[in-house]
Formats: sequence, structure tokens, C-alpha cells
Amino acid sequence: MPKQISAELILDAKATLGEGPIWDVRRQVLYWVDISAGKVHIFDPATGHDRAIDVGQPVGTVVPRRSGGVMVALRDGFAALDLETGALTMIADPEAHLPLNRFNDGKCDPAGRFWAGTMRQAEDRAGAGSLYRLDPDGSVHKMWDKITVSNGIAWSLDARTMYYIDTPTRMVVAFEYDLATGAIANPRPVIHTPDGPGFPDGMTIDAEGMLWVAYWDGWRVVRWDPATGQALAVIEMPVQRPTAAWFGGPNLDELYITSARTGLSEEALAQQPHAGGLFVARPGVRGLPAFEFAG
Repeated sequence: MPKQISAELILDAKATLGEGPIWDVRRQVLYWVDISAGKVHIFDPATGHDRAIDVGQPVGTVVPRRSGGVMVALRDGFAALDLETGALTMIADPEAHLPLNRFNDGKCDPAGRFWAGTMRQAEDRAGAGSLYRLDPDGSVHKMWDKITVSNGIAWSLDARTMYYIDTPTRMVVAFEYDLATGAIANPRPVIHTPDGPGFPDGMTIDAEGMLWVAYWDGWRVVRWDPATGQALAVIEMPVQRPTAAWFGGPNLDELYITSARTGLSEEALAQQPHAGGLFVARPGVRGLPAFEFAG
């Protein structure tokens, strides 16, 4: 029986589509995004203060940048964001020819490359997205295609495996990963939940090599052993659409969880008034420092 863990509301953000939490170990703050609102948030758990930067377009994810500021993946491609001035510097738009597509989730790999995938903002979106890798030198590489909703991504502790989610498949797949070159190959399913609950969304890995997957429409976050496919722990959420999780706090032992309220009826929102909030759980394991973009 999986261990049961509770989560508590830490910020009643009422985000439309909260996503992409990631901890900045140097600044001791949590970055997260409200995708459809086009806002990058900076949350300081020590003070409870949350600051939002409007980037003027949908923003799928945010990652720390080694040289300062953060990197974001937007509707219009990869960009650098100055947290002090709010200024955006566009780096690359690999799908300028696909105006209905936008970037969604993504993270940096152990070598400091920024990976993020795309999806179509329309009903006929099956297979319309791709997974890209932005290298520190500014070059962009298409790594995988025929993706519908590009989502969670994480790397194993030995950096030989990249875990990845295309949400509608209800699977977490494991690619062979080459740290030296950033190449991926031979995907195989390691977690498959065809009967639910919900759809796998954002994902992170803990210091024991276990995966934490948020389930859209599943009311939960689940800890999985990717070697066995066994569910080890479940965080039952008070909201229907948890979207992603990341370990933060001074000891990296607090699991921050974003959520969404988009698409929920007034009746559903009345039953889950904190939908779109930011939550925290203390699962008894630690996470890892986030990899920073090396460019």
C-alpha cells in the first residue's frame, strides 16, 4: 500500500494554469509560471511574498540561469528573462512557422542544456508538438517529434536515463541519455497508467532516484519507482488539477506543487476553492538542486 502524504496550501494564487515550479538554491526562492496568464512568479516561502512578472505571452516553463536571471520557454520560443527589470531577450524560435504551437514544460539537463517541448493550442493537436534542446551556445536541436502535450522531464541520478511524459499517452518513458552529447535514444515505458487516475503532467526526481508525477484530473501526486513501476507514495490533493512538483526549502525536503483552475465549472470551483493554488508537502525525502542553464 503506498504511503499516504498530505499537502497544505501555502499560496492561494488562483492561477489559471499554474505550472513549472523550480527552486533556486542560490536565492532560496521558488519560480513558477501561470501559463495562460503569461506570468513568471517568484515565491519566497520565508516571507510568503509572491511577485509576478508579466512576459506578455503564454509561458510554459522557467529555469535558473547560471549567469544570472532565468530562462523561459514561451509561445514564441526560448528567451532570457531579467528578474530585476522584467526585460525579455529572445534567443530562438524553432517553431516560428507553427503559429498555433506554444512551448510547454521543460527543464535543464545535468550539462546545463535547456530542454522544452511544444504543443498545439487547438483541438486537433495530436502529434503536433516536438521536443527541443537549447544548448549553452544558443543552438537549438529538435530531439523528438509527433508529441501531443510535451510535459514532465527528469534525469536519473547516474545521468544515463532521461524520463519524459507526453501526457495523453499516460506513460512515463525512459530514454537512453548521453551526457556528453545530449543525445537520446531507445525510449521504453517505465510507468503506464492507462486506467488513470488522471493524466501524468509535471515530474521531478528525488535524491533516491524515485519519480514524483502530478496527475491532471487525478487529484494527486504519486511517487514511483521507475525500476519496478511500483507506486510508493501518494499525496492526495484538495484540487482536481495538480500540474507539477519540485523539491525546495533550505534542506530541499519540501515538495512544492502547482495547480490549475482552467476548464473547471463554477460548481467544481465551489467544491475546490483553492484550485490554482500553490501547495507544499513534506514527504520525508529530499530532492536535488535544479540544474541551471549554462549559457
